Amino acid sequence: MLGYFEPPYYAVIFTSVRGGDTEGYDATAARMFELASQREGFLGVDLARGDIGITISYWRDLEAIRRWREQVEHLEAQRLGRERWYARYRVRIARVEREYGRDSPELL
Repeated sequence: MLGYFEPPYYAVIFTSVRGGDTEGYDATAARMFELASQREGFLGVDLARGDIGITISYWRDLEAIRRWREQVEHLEAQRLGRERWYARYRVRIARVEREYGRDSPELL
């Protein structure tokens, strides 16, 4: 995505190592993106996949993150991830105070 969002906002950083069973993973990941993008407070997502997967979703505030975490289909995807898809994972939540880059509207 590499979009620009006006700080402050929040980043949910999900890093993972997949296990052997990936049946249903791609369809569920696509559905989670579809659902998240419809949520109030969702700003966007960046993805990278290699030996380690990194998904960073961007949210307007902590309340939007809490509501997403408790969404029913997302809860089921979390359960499947713990039980089937991920050998390891970590979730980090960070507040973004400042953003800049080559494609930003302004460099801070």
